[in-house]
Amino acid sequence: MKSIADILCLISDKLDGILRVTAGFFVCVMVGAICLQVAARYGFASPPAWTEEVARYAMVWVGLLGASVAFKAKFDPALFHIPDRAGRAVRLVAGTVRAASVLIFLAPVLWYCFYGPGMNTARSFLARSLVTKAETFDMPTIFVAVTVPIFICAIFIHGLAQISAFLTHKNTSSDKD
Repeated sequence: MKSIADILCLISDKLDGILRVTAGFFVCVMVGAICLQVAARYGFASPPAWTEEVARYAMVWVGLLGASVAFKAKFDPALFHIPDRAGRAVRLVAGTVRAASVLIFLAPVLWYCFYGPGMNTARSFLARSLVTKAETFDMPTIFVAVTVPIFICAIFIHGLAQISAFLTHKNTSSDKD
């Protein structure tokens, strides 16, 4: 069991690193698009129409990937914080409630990313995004919509790594606070 926990924690750590870099890239894209829009609007009185849309799409990537990074680091919003000095049973119950809450909220969203009503894949969120185009440039919105299942899968992987680390008494890098 300990080797599975180690593998899950390694995958979670590597995934977190990739998502941090990707989110950082999209922060730069978002800021660059906004700066270009402001400069063009006030400097030339003629901003390109696509800059607002690029900034909006980059913000979606940053928000969802940033949420998965926050979940891994345990910086996500919580109703209450269970201190480390609390008993193992209390922390196990709190972790179970957290995991169940995440699963209950995100599993249906992930399901409808791939399946629409009547289990019709053609009516799924991703399939509909494949045929929808961005307003100002010729790009399918699937490139934005794909962040939703990426975000959810990352949350699930981080959650599994945290649960396995707790059950094997292993401290993860995000548990050292």
